[in-house]
Amino acid sequence: MHLIRAAQAVPYQAPGHAGVDSRRLQGREAGGPDRASVSISTYPPGSAVEPLPTATDTIYVVLTGELELNGHLGDSALTLAEHDSVFLPRGEVRSLRNRAAENATLLVVLLAAVGGDDEQPAHL
Repeated sequence: MHLIRAAQAVPYQAPGHAGVDSRRLQGREAGGPDRASVSISTYPPGSAVEPLPTATDTIYVVLTGELELNGHLGDSALTLAEHDSVFLPRGEVRSLRNRAAENATLLVVLLAAVGGDDEQPAHL
C-alpha cells in the first residue's frame, strides 16, 4: 500500500499551465505506481492550459466546476461539467480554460505505455 494524504500531495508546474495549481497524488515524484500517475489540479477563474499535445494517454475527470476543452482537430469547444470525463490519446492537441467565476477541480490520470520506451508518464 502506498498512502499519500492530501497534505502530502507533491506540487508541480506542468508545461503550458498558467495559473493552475497541480498536485501529484500517486506516481512519479509522489511514489506509488510505475505505469500511471494521478494528479489533482485546481483551475481558478481565468486559468488555462495552452494548446499542447498530450505526452501520454490521458484521462480527465471534472470533480467540481466547469472547464472548456478544445481538441484542436476541428472539434468545437466542449464544456466539461462536474463528473464529466474525457479520454485523450497520446499526441492529441488540447487546451483547457476556466471561463467560470468559481474554481474548477480536475482529476488527471496519465497512463504509461506498456512495454514501450516511455514507461513513465510525462509531466502534464
